[in-house]
Amino acid sequence: MRGVKTSKSRIRKQIFTEIAKLAFEGWDADKFQSLPYKIIKGEIAHYRDSVFVERAVVGERLRAAMGFPLRDYNEFSPITEGIEEELFNDKYYEPPLIDIIKFACNKCAENRVFVTNACQNCLEHPCVEICPKKAVSIVDGQSHIDEDKCIKCGRCVNVCEYHAIVRHERPCAKVCGMKAIKSDEYGRAEIDHDKCVSCGMCLVNCPFGAIIDKSQIFQTISALKSETPVYAAIAPAFSGQFGNVTQGQIRNAFKELGFTDVVEVAIGADLCTIEEANDFIKEVPEKQPFMATSCCPAWSVMAKKLFPEFAPYISMALTPMVLTGRLIKKKYPDCKVVFVGPCAAKKLEARRKSIRSDVDFVLTFEEFSAILDAKGIDISKCEDGEPFKEGSGDGNGFAVSGGVAKAVENIIKEIDPNREVLTARAEGLPECRKMLQIAKAGKYDGYLLEGMGCPGGCVAGAGTIAPVNKTTQAVNKKVKDSEHLTPSMSKYKEYLPLLEEN
Repeated sequence: MRGVKTSKSRIRKQIFTEIAKLAFEGWDADKFQSLPYKIIKGEIAHYRDSVFVERAVVGERLRAAMGFPLRDYNEFSPITEGIEEELFNDKYYEPPLIDIIKFACNKCAENRVFVTNACQNCLEHPCVEICPKKAVSIVDGQSHIDEDKCIKCGRCVNVCEYHAIVRHERPCAKVCGMKAIKSDEYGRAEIDHDKCVSCGMCLVNCPFGAIIDKSQIFQTISALKSETPVYAAIAPAFSGQFGNVTQGQIRNAFKELGFTDVVEVAIGADLCTIEEANDFIKEVPEKQPFMATSCCPAWSVMAKKLFPEFAPYISMALTPMVLTGRLIKKKYPDCKVVFVGPCAAKKLEARRKSIRSDVDFVLTFEEFSAILDAKGIDISKCEDGEPFKEGSGDGNGFAVSGGVAKAVENIIKEIDPNREVLTARAEGLPECRKMLQIAKAGKYDGYLLEGMGCPGGCVAGAGTIAPVNKTTQAVNKKVKDSEHLTPSMSKYKEYLPLLEEN
């Protein structure tokens, strides 16, 4: 739950911070082994059945925060298993990125409709009348649902004026647009990794902290401690993430950590916009019925997995992250690039063979915040410095739902003022799926389709830490305050042919 400090978010933050401290101080296996006892103190459990389970869960989370997989629960092994052998190899993520700590799962019901004690035994009994399977009856003065007959249609839920009948769905499965989460033989959540696109929405919505993602905090800090220059590429969704601070203070916070400088990914968004606009003009509708945007990896991978016939219609434009990474490395060939943004899926995008040389590490805003804490850096107390002003307003607008389509539409109209540009957008993978189903029916021919894997856009990514509404307002303000509105004014346009060569 972004913007609300909960026990789950506090434990995640502490785990990331301890890993960052360990990286700054230098690897110490004994210290790593003792971290579950440092994080979970005392003899009394506060969150689970026993303090031993709490420490075991933290142990698995610590491994994930180091970028390593969960252990086999059927075999004894220390939590350092496999870590030291590959610790300093600039290790890329090995799939799966998102996974479930089985013994932390609450075994939530997949889909259950039941009557609460709020039932008033009303005269009308609409729940009984509306049920198509006669699964609802009155027993001892209250509505009762026969679960063997119930088909979970939800009609009784909708007609009860007292809201006494409720539907419970497994939170992680409810938000999964890929329908990748089912139950194992013991009723615990299980991810079908062939379906999963690593959007991270299950991670955000699991209230029991049973779902983890891998991190490169340790590897990033190791790079910062080396002689190699390290540049940060910061995503447009950064606005509003770190409180009431200036862009210059954010830049200087990065430099205090050891980064050489920070480049705004809005520059790459500008170049992506120009590419997609030109592609749309060339391809739609003469060569293909519609074109879909490519900047959100969760959305584009989902589209290709569920609708493979649409794969040629997904824009071939490089994403803002990749374009920015390539631009930095064109200028500074021997540097390392760390993408810092809101997205879990970007972690897997960066490990693709065609991209590994462009982006070395990916951190979320949540992980970056923990690194600041480990180093004792308060952004609000950093000196002000040079703001980010090279990206256009439209490039910064990529962070919010509708922003990509708007940016591309603006460029198309600059190129061809008389052309009508039809657009449709969806946010959250369940809605993206519906949009593609409509496209399959031929109702979006001639359209530009924008898909965002997270509801609200990148500002609601799994790695964000601020309330979505607050961040959206901050992004919109940066769009409005930008020195130039559209990407056509970008001074980096001349680099596009060079960046596309890789």
